[in-house]
Amino acid sequence: MNNVTPQIGNWYKDLQAGSIFEVVAIDDAVEAQMVDGEICEYDLDSWDELLLESIEEPEDWRSPFELSGDDYHDSTDYVLTDDWNNPVSHIEPEYINGLTDDF
Repeated sequence: MNNVTPQIGNWYKDLQAGSIFEVVAIDDAVEAQMVDGEICEYDLDSWDELLLESIEEPEDWRSPFELSGDDYHDSTDYVLTDDWNNPVSHIEPEYINGLTDDF
């Protein structure tokens, strides 16, 4: 039984299977995205049975998505402003780890 509490955005290594993944959602189950891009889900009982180690974000986690370091963070995509009275400055951008949701 593991004592690792799943946290969204944290990376883990399954010491038995050798797989590396990031927790991307938690509801009735723990949803994880493997380092190769595959999505999997663990029910809470299965999560407790895993032998896990919390790890740092892998250096090459963007490889399956064919993203380079330049794709990860482009400072021209957003503008920082000191005008806190502007209602537009209160809108949260659609960025997660530097990626956009452009479809």
